[in-house]
Amino acid sequence: MIPAKTNEGCNQTVYAPACVNLYTGASGQSHTYGRSAPDGADPAVWERVEDHPCFSEDAHSYFARIHVAVAPACNIQCNYCNRKYDCANESRPGVTSERLTPDQALRKVMTVASALPQLSVLGIAGPGDACYDWNRTKTTLELVAKEIPDIKFCVSTNGLSLPDHVEELAGLNVDHVTITINMVDPNVGVKIYPWIFFRDRRLTGIEAARTLHERQMLGLEMLTERGILTKINSILIPGVNDEHLIEVNRSVSDRGAFMHNVTPLISGHSHGTYYGLTGQRGPDALELSLLQDRMKGRGTLMRHCRQCRADAVGLLGVDLAQEFTTGDLLLAPAYDPAKRLTYREFVERARGERLTSRKEALKAVRSVVSDQSFLVAVATKGGGRINEHFGHGIEFQIYEVSPSGIGRTGHRKVEQSCLGGWCDNAAFNSTIVALNGVDLLLCAKVGDVPKKRLAEAGVRATEAYAYDYIEAAIGAFYAAEFENKSAVATSHLPNMTRS
Repeated sequence: MIPAKTNEGCNQTVYAPACVNLYTGASGQSHTYGRSAPDGADPAVWERVEDHPCFSEDAHSYFARIHVAVAPACNIQCNYCNRKYDCANESRPGVTSERLTPDQALRKVMTVASALPQLSVLGIAGPGDACYDWNRTKTTLELVAKEIPDIKFCVSTNGLSLPDHVEELAGLNVDHVTITINMVDPNVGVKIYPWIFFRDRRLTGIEAARTLHERQMLGLEMLTERGILTKINSILIPGVNDEHLIEVNRSVSDRGAFMHNVTPLISGHSHGTYYGLTGQRGPDALELSLLQDRMKGRGTLMRHCRQCRADAVGLLGVDLAQEFTTGDLLLAPAYDPAKRLTYREFVERARGERLTSRKEALKAVRSVVSDQSFLVAVATKGGGRINEHFGHGIEFQIYEVSPSGIGRTGHRKVEQSCLGGWCDNAAFNSTIVALNGVDLLLCAKVGDVPKKRLAEAGVRATEAYAYDYIEAAIGAFYAAEFENKSAVATSHLPNMTRS
């Protein structure tokens, strides 16, 4: 996104998309975007998720969300969690720079909605638990619904208090709920949760883990019965629940979960969590990917999660929270739905145009006679194009290509290694580690020296496809690699500005 203009009479910037990025499903299957549902999907369900950046792999590149930190109270202790307030330097769940009252949250949502036509979802994800701190959560949703009736509501919870509020959630038109479920066996749970607070009692050990598990399953079943879409978040903790998450996936799928999102443990010592202080490591990218691959076939897997803060604002991966602090909010914000409608019309066109490029790319790779697959890292800042300098990016999108198709498998975060004309060697070395297993890197620009060092690490880097569509470039490369010269066209949007 780029700042487009400033409202008269205030310092509020309006953010307009410099470009949009279509995210394709990891299955590699052909999709029909816009008002048509993806192949094999229920059109009624697609209509509910097509503009939700967390529940739709496609939507996360078009639509923004806002988390308002109105629910600080929590009823469980997790060994991976340390809720921090007034912290702008950590990007992980449970962290926020400001705690808001419901009235402040309303003003913030309206201010952001006036500046971001991409905004489609209001989420309450703490920094404690939205269902335990229910009065604040409910009041916030009621206030926002009166002013922005077409915004989607999303609530995240640990599930302990969820069954008590399912009926009210449905009455508030909350159509998307996320439950964090890390175990379905209390013997595993005791290694993750030292205590819970339930029915005015503090429970520990097996009793705590069993109670939490039972309440989570009950809440999930109640949401399924009410037709509310549920995403399950699970933290992959090596040596604790890594193998067990296969059973978690099976259990939540059987109970009607719409999507399962397995994310890596964040356990830095500086975070002050129990796991961080005791040296519990998090998984590497390969461990996470292999586990996700083992879960294929049982429901939808989310692979684009950014493990957002409790006060996140903007597109996934582009956090604008620090530009919308309480001191920056409009005193009397007004919501204008016209900008939202104009943006959605733009998205509708872009989705269709990008689809044309992708279909041709799929034709190219499926014509290759080979069973070889490649893992491709892409430097992009949006628009579905290869439009980022290798050294300027802070993450790479990861795709896999084979004759069965082109699919996005996740992303890998890195540190910016090119800093104003000089290279941060430590950051570059960490990037090499992050690209472990990658065969090809596509970027808009890469210097001779980093290209050589990447090659020494087994990664081919090229700028030959700069500013082309991602799938078109991958298809062209793959076809050329096997001497299939019927490569796809690499530009299908002559009327859209490349960036």
